[in-house]
Amino acid sequence: MNPAHWPWPLPAVLAWALCWALFRTVWEQGLALPWALALASAAGVALSLWGGSWWRRLLIAAGFPLSLALTLGLVGGSAVPAWAWLVPLGLLLLVYPVNAWRDAPLFPTPLDALTALPTHAPLSAAAQVLDAGCGLGHGLQALRLAYPQAALHGIEWSWPLRWLCALRCPWARVRRGDIWQADWSGYDMVYLFQRPESMPRAAAKARAELRPGAWLVSLEFEAKELTSSAAWRTPGGRMVWLYRAPL
Repeated sequence: MNPAHWPWPLPAVLAWALCWALFRTVWEQGLALPWALALASAAGVALSLWGGSWWRRLLIAAGFPLSLALTLGLVGGSAVPAWAWLVPLGLLLLVYPVNAWRDAPLFPTPLDALTALPTHAPLSAAAQVLDAGCGLGHGLQALRLAYPQAALHGIEWSWPLRWLCALRCPWARVRRGDIWQADWSGYDMVYLFQRPESMPRAAAKARAELRPGAWLVSLEFEAKELTSSAAWRTPGGRMVWLYRAPL
């Protein structure tokens, strides 16, 4: 059973327990303390995908280093050099950059979420499709299932996520960049899985940049400033909102 589907906070408790188990194991095996701290913190970042929201992911990722800091504060933390605490903080900032906190990092797209998309938005084999904020590549994989002949592109601000996404999706062109600074005018479709708070900004950008006939696709959250061309519920229960330029 996928821990991501467990009632909260069970995914966080399990993730923290696994991080602690990993930390104790590698430390007792002789790994230097700062490196053991870094390895367990990296595991917490990876397990943060079990969180169902941005704040839950952040809590999972930060839980181990924070709990370790509190523990060492109670028993005396002199065994850990001060600079060692920069390691987990650095990992968090690499994966969750400060300027991306207003967006929606690591919101995985279910693989079957976009299978009905070609019915509502047919694209040519030469179509250019962008996943704006591609994370680890779940959206690109769902887009490939829907449009196997299209040229797929991904933009991701976090360079570790961009690198991992490129490894997972070698058939897509993935680059590091800011989705709000990138030019959307060259794409036939732009896919988003954002947050309600960022949808007005996405709608304004799509209205200003998408060429006539291009599509904007939003998973879960409606761009209320725009009139949708179609909307439907995915097999997993999420909504897909489809808009066509001119908006």
